[in-house]
Amino acid sequence: MSRPEADLAALQDATDHLLEGLAALDDARVAGPSLLPGWTRGHVLAHVARNADALVNVLNGRPMYTSTEARDGDIDRNAPRSLADHRADVRDSAARLADAADGLTDERWKSTVTLRGGITDRADTIPLRRWVEVELHHLDLDIGHTVADLSGAFTDRAVAYLTDRFAGRPGVPPVELRAEDGRVWRTGSGDGAPHVIVGTPPALVGWLSGRTSGSGLTAGAPLPTLPPL
Repeated sequence: MSRPEADLAALQDATDHLLEGLAALDDARVAGPSLLPGWTRGHVLAHVARNADALVNVLNGRPMYTSTEARDGDIDRNAPRSLADHRADVRDSAARLADAADGLTDERWKSTVTLRGGITDRADTIPLRRWVEVELHHLDLDIGHTVADLSGAFTDRAVAYLTDRFAGRPGVPPVELRAEDGRVWRTGSGDGAPHVIVGTPPALVGWLSGRTSGSGLTAGAPLPTLPPL
């Protein structure tokens, strides 16, 4: 079977957790700043919803976004909405993505899809990509969900996913990440001795994703600066 059942189930749980977390907000706080520079919480929620619809496009063989301008315009236009509108949009767009996933055959899950910027990957990676998106933007809302709250099931997958994103990037020095339980991941360029960084998977995810400055990590030299995801 090619259908990524476990990732789809984990994505649903993460989405439900995000929706439950929105109880901490009201309309005023939705309009307040998120942890992402220049974005309110409304921008984050609008992005989460539109990303779900964009992935529906991907699974159906359409361009993820019609253009960067259209993507950014949708987020800016939807950001000022009420909490109730944002909650409904996040919920309903997630349901549309789940429906699109339910309709895929095993062969379609094995097929290659095209993402933003011309990046290609297998369709069966989409649930994990979305899971990462939901978890990281839940952190960005600054509503009490922190890196320390990320589950082991998520951080184990996310460290590998994020190190893959930086593998071979010329602007990233060679890095060797070591979890405290002995697991090792390597990323960055292949030139020179690796920069060894040690920490728990949540701390590694926080740094790799740009959500922390590297708190909880130990290294023999200053941590390298990673490009934004």
